[in-house]
Amino acid sequence: MFARLLIPFSSRNYRLYFTGQLISLIGSWMTQTATVWLVVTLTNSPFWLGVVGFLTQAPIILLGPFAGVWVDRLDRMRLLIATQALAMVQSLTLAALALTGNINMTSLCLLAVFQGLINAMDMPVRQSLSVLLVEKREHLAAMIGMNASMFNLARLAGPAIGGVVLAKFGAGYCFLIDGLSYIAVLGALMAMSVTAPHAERTGRSVVSEMKEGFAAALGFRPVRTLIMLSGGMSTFGFSFAVLMPLYARDIFQGDGMTLGILMSSSAAGAVLAALYLASRQRMKGIGLVICGGATLAGLGLWGFAFSRIFPLSMLALLAVGMGSVLVMASCNTLVQNMVDEGMRGRVMAIYSMVFLGGMPLGSLMTGSLATHWGVPAATFFNGAACIVLAALFYRQLPTLRVEARAAMERTGAIAPLTPAPAAAENIAG
Repeated sequence: MFARLLIPFSSRNYRLYFTGQLISLIGSWMTQTATVWLVVTLTNSPFWLGVVGFLTQAPIILLGPFAGVWVDRLDRMRLLIATQALAMVQSLTLAALALTGNINMTSLCLLAVFQGLINAMDMPVRQSLSVLLVEKREHLAAMIGMNASMFNLARLAGPAIGGVVLAKFGAGYCFLIDGLSYIAVLGALMAMSVTAPHAERTGRSVVSEMKEGFAAALGFRPVRTLIMLSGGMSTFGFSFAVLMPLYARDIFQGDGMTLGILMSSSAAGAVLAALYLASRQRMKGIGLVICGGATLAGLGLWGFAFSRIFPLSMLALLAVGMGSVLVMASCNTLVQNMVDEGMRGRVMAIYSMVFLGGMPLGSLMTGSLATHWGVPAATFFNGAACIVLAALFYRQLPTLRVEARAAMERTGAIAPLTPAPAAAENIAG
């Protein structure tokens, strides 16, 4: 198992990418922790937590499909360097405003929109770059698992570090550390040597190519189902995060450090799930992994909703993080393996649009439900929705197995097997 986890690191490019991104993402999670605490401090409102979450992610809904066209047309490495440089500017601007005492809800909302615009291009670039960072196509699943591990290791460390910095020095220093952390990722990206396939110039308009991307993503049932499931889990399985400051302050009578511990508990479960997925050697059974992950996330949210015992709440959040990543990383792996290279940027842009688009919708919904029904009831509702998503996906598995195998054979992700009925079983158990 351990040797399997190290497979992606045989690539120098991936070693550089992993190191730079890990450092930068720790800073990003520090900023997210400081931002939600700052919103609670300034407004004392769960609704405004939802608004800021919405503004950060909403631009992907409008710009994601257009961004995907440009990802397929342009140099992905240069695009990623550009998005990281702009994100650095955004974090340093937040730091300057906070450290000078000029931060307010207007500036927070404007900078949230700016970050959302960056995310609209950054997410499809990052997703479509993945296949170029591994030396062999069969290493892709392990690399996606390690990417999820990297993201959640940062999600584990970032809030914990951010909570300490927030409690002792204030939000401004969290933003400053985040801004400086982008030096690591920019240096790593510039040191990498990636040969991207030359984009074919078709002469078609952006709108025409965008329509082609929608047809590839939504016209094929397995890909469409995985994308919709990701959006559903994003809406209901991740939006509990906007309520975490209220749990930390009002239910557990804590401070920024309490918030960091709660957020890190969810991340710890996510790391465990990601390492498990990275260690898997076969695609067989991945459909049941998705069903189990959504169910686990829902049950964890139910437990967290009404727990008043801090260690028990940490355990519930660990289950939420584990279940959510089992779903998201598995869906990502399957979609990546069913997509033709020439369509990768557009399909992954739509995947990112639906996934990230679910977060702001979920943030607004959860904030509104918490305002009218109370924080525990809103969390319980989200858990129920995750369990319903698991049941709906499970009902479709028999048909999806066969259609998914055919797509993976076409893209070369898996070798044809005979007889066909037995081969179908290798897609999902």
